[in-house]
Amino acid sequence: MGQLIAVAVITVLAVISPGADFAMTVRNSYLYGRTAGVLAAVGIALGVLVHVTYTMLGVGLLVSRTPVLFTAMKLIGAAYLVYIGYRTFVTKARVDLDLSDDGGLSKAGALRTGFLTNALNPKTMLFVLSTYTQVVSADTPVFQQVGYGLFMSFAHLVWFAVAALLFSQQSLRSRLLKRQTVLNKVIGTVLVGLGMVLALTPAMA
Repeated sequence: MGQLIAVAVITVLAVISPGADFAMTVRNSYLYGRTAGVLAAVGIALGVLVHVTYTMLGVGLLVSRTPVLFTAMKLIGAAYLVYIGYRTFVTKARVDLDLSDDGGLSKAGALRTGFLTNALNPKTMLFVLSTYTQVVSADTPVFQQVGYGLFMSFAHLVWFAVAALLFSQQSLRSRLLKRQTVLNKVIGTVLVGLGMVLALTPAMA
């Protein structure tokens, strides 16, 4: 029971802490509509499972103990955030406000942005690694370890799906779209800033 509570608390705190995943969900939801926002949330949840899978296979331990490998993964993730942030920053505001649920981003594209945001996110990687390191032992059954990972993924899905539903709500989205030039620059700056912080953060000891 103690392990379950620990995983639940750590997961909730990790999920609700602001980061690139939240910025990406907001971006997709208000610019491209509810479907794009929810699919980004699904992608984010799937990205969590990437970290869970390699951690359970033991690769996570290798990453945590190999600064060069960790740094390479961190820089790839940082470069992706900087790229998406720059693209968002320079996005031109649409003259006509398209409030339909088909705002110019394909379903595959929406899913991909969410997935890559978390699959390449060192913050998510460290969250999964540290949680499994603290909670899972050699005696922990495999089905229980899988359950932890599924819970982490589901928690991300629920939180970011709710955020997507909120920011794609028509009246709020309409107000946001009217200010999309400023919002694009704010969100773009946040994503670029997060990428730069990740790139400049020292490697794990």
